[in-house]
Formats: sequence, C-alpha cells, structure tokens
Amino acid sequence: MPASITIRTATDADLDVLAPLFDAYRVFYRRDPDIPGARAFLAERFARNESVIFLAEIDGASAGFAQLYPGFSSVSLGTRWTLNDLFVDPGHRRAGVGRALTERCMQHARETGAVAIELLTETTNESAQALYESLGWKRTTDYYRYTWRTA
Repeated sequence: MPASITIRTATDADLDVLAPLFDAYRVFYRRDPDIPGARAFLAERFARNESVIFLAEIDGASAGFAQLYPGFSSVSLGTRWTLNDLFVDPGHRRAGVGRALTERCMQHARETGAVAIELLTETTNESAQALYESLGWKRTTDYYRYTWRTA
C-alpha cells in the first residue's frame, strides 16, 4: 500500500524536526554536520519571515522538506520564488515525497500570484532533473549563472 504523504507549512514549532533534515541536506552537498547551526539558520528565517518551508510527513514521521525564498522579476514585473532547498530523507526516497513537495511549491507559486519558480540542481543529480522535467519544468539554457563569493 502506498504511503500517505502529508505536506504542511512548517512553523518555528517544527525546528527540532526540521534541523536534522536541513543538516542532512547540507551534508548531502558536502558540508560538515552542524545541527545547532542548521537550527539557528532556520530559526532566523522564521523570525524574519524570510522563507516558506513545507514539511513532508509519512504516517506522522518527517520525510522531507522544501524551502522557498521570495524574490522579484523586474523584467516580468512580478514576484518569483526560488526553490532553494528540497530534501527527502533517504529512508523515504522513491515514495513520491519529492514530487509532492515540488507540487506543493508550484501550488504556492500559483496561490501567491508569482510569475515563476526558479531552482538550481547539480548536473549530476539526474533523479531530481527527471522529477522536475516530468512536472513541466524547463531547463534554462539562455543564461549563464555567475557567482561571486566574499571569501
């Protein structure tokens, strides 16, 4: 029987559940583990109302999360969201959690009247790319992304 996935908007009351998931996400991207730092970072996002986080649960157990940051498009004269973080706990992968989280983010964009959602994923993350493309996302090839780091 397929798992029952629930997606809900997280609040600061979810920090103890979110921090280990967020830290695991960071470790996936080759960062050192730091659950207290992850918790503090998320707490600051909640305190400043700087992001929207959706929490996925399967039968009451946390299974993953997605974090959206708001932004603006000068060219489109509208708001857009950046799907900056999406992570599914390894024990819940291939159960539809990533799809459910992505669809909830897309719904949120429609509900808020945004013109788009943008995201980045590593070139080697083929499973994520397949998911996004199956949901109608288009890989952008007309722009180069540049990054400048302060340190």
